[in-house]
Amino acid sequence: MTTKITSARPAAGPRKGSRRRPPASSATKVGRPGFAWALPAAVFFALFAITPLIMVAVLSFMSWDGLSSPEFVGMDNWSRLMDDPVMLESIWLTLLLTVLGVVIQTPLSIVLGVWAAGHQRNRAVLSVIYFIPLLLSATAVSVLWRALLDPNFGIPAEATWLFGDGNLFGEQATAIGVLAFVSTWQFTPFHTLIYQGAARAIPHVLYQAAEIDGAGRYRQFFHITLPQLRNSMITSMILMIVGGLTTFETVLILTQGGPGTDTTISAYYMYDKAFKSFDYGTGSAIALALVVASTIISLIVVRVSGYDKMRSSMEGVS
Repeated sequence: MTTKITSARPAAGPRKGSRRRPPASSATKVGRPGFAWALPAAVFFALFAITPLIMVAVLSFMSWDGLSSPEFVGMDNWSRLMDDPVMLESIWLTLLLTVLGVVIQTPLSIVLGVWAAGHQRNRAVLSVIYFIPLLLSATAVSVLWRALLDPNFGIPAEATWLFGDGNLFGEQATAIGVLAFVSTWQFTPFHTLIYQGAARAIPHVLYQAAEIDGAGRYRQFFHITLPQLRNSMITSMILMIVGGLTTFETVLILTQGGPGTDTTISAYYMYDKAFKSFDYGTGSAIALALVVASTIISLIVVRVSGYDKMRSSMEGVS
């Protein structure tokens, strides 16, 4: 009788040099944070954004002077606004200032942002000086320029050969020009910062390939830099549009809607109706109209530009 002896095959173990993966658990899973992390921000946003917006929407159908009880008037506030010549003029002025802001600030911001993204001599010092207006509030900037452009004691009084009688706030054209200039001086550094960060994110290998092909600096700018700044350009333009539609402090301090109603934009007219005429219903209707208009225009820009269809996280790649 023969006994067959078979050697037991060793159990398969980890290969030499390999590491065993720890068992998956909820603590080691990587993914999006749960809703509890966003709950504090959601509550804050609901209390200080959504709730006031709903209250303004309800108040736009009311007649209220701030003291007596609100009275429901239906669409009366809205119908009066449709027939109000000052309101119609304020819409045109708001659109004009918004377009001027986009047309003037966009090319300036792009050029300055691309320049600030380079490695020129004294670039850092000049950039810090240029970004100083970004550190100031709109109120402080408006007070500063109101003093500098004062027709009696400011720069125009000393340079009558350039400014004539010096009263830049006395005519509609010059007053609108002042508003556009002050807004450009204050907000261009912010958009420059956006383009500076975007320009630094452009792969340098694209410029190296362009140099090999014989492309000069200007061709590189128009064929590489600008297309790569597409995403940032859309974001910047949306911020300019929303900011232009809701401009208030600059008009309040510099012109107060004057001369007459020549610079009364929609946001200032809302303030005039609500806090000067104590017509909070009409003021709320104007405020709600501005919110709706800003949202619609922003959505149109996103849809037309194709920004909503972009899937890549890389700058300029759709």
